[in-house]
Amino acid sequence: MLKLAVIGAQTLLGRELVQVLEAAEASVLPLSTGPLTVEQEESDIVVFAPTPALLVGMDVAILADTPDEHLLEHFPGRVLDLRAEGCEGEAMPFGAWPEGVKRLKLRPALEQVLGLVPKLLSGVGGLSGTWLRSVAYRGDTGLDALHAQTKQILKGEDPDTEVLGYRAAFEVIPQVPRGALTEVRVPAFHGDLLILQVRAAAGAKLAQTDAPEGVVWAGEPPSSRDVATSPELLAYLTLGEDQTMATLILGFDPILWGAMRPTLAVLGLK
Repeated sequence: MLKLAVIGAQTLLGRELVQVLEAAEASVLPLSTGPLTVEQEESDIVVFAPTPALLVGMDVAILADTPDEHLLEHFPGRVLDLRAEGCEGEAMPFGAWPEGVKRLKLRPALEQVLGLVPKLLSGVGGLSGTWLRSVAYRGDTGLDALHAQTKQILKGEDPDTEVLGYRAAFEVIPQVPRGALTEVRVPAFHGDLLILQVRAAAGAKLAQTDAPEGVVWAGEPPSSRDVATSPELLAYLTLGEDQTMATLILGFDPILWGAMRPTLAVLGLK
């Protein structure tokens, strides 16, 4: 049985990781990133303050948040860095942990989801589209900041933008396009949506395929609310008349698809 230490188990990502990994029958040690508050000590998950001694015998240390810089100095095991910012290591593969690699870092949920497009449609030649991004990718920080900004605006106050770096509440904010994809930050807590315009390869026609594991074809375009309450990625397709163009809508939870599923896969627990 794998022995895993989740560092930052008091965060949104950390709490979900502990629950998912325990359900996969791994031995999980939930650690905070420092001294605990009373609220953390009384939470549903019993979390321990981190010390190097607690890491002795652990196979993998998973970083859901940033620990003390000296905590992992002499840790001989592997490190999986899932932090939204400042993560280090080789990019996490789409499968098992590469032999000889000691440290892996988070591969963004967007990459994980876009990699599914050829499995959902045959004959794909290219795509472009819009990414409606919620604040969930920032974990507790994003959720708390959006909640605080919403309350401030409803009170007639100017919202504090220091944490998120921008005014999120009641705002829809397009970002500079990155290649064929435009990110739009939306005032939603959970649930990202990709609205993709798909083009067929030369001489080919697009065709819907059976949904792979973890994906469900929806009967109507999913909303961010649908996505936030679904453990699966929700897909909706509209094919053009000549089947050379299509609109593909993909709805996904960025924590589930960016961290949970790939973590189980890379640890061989999926």
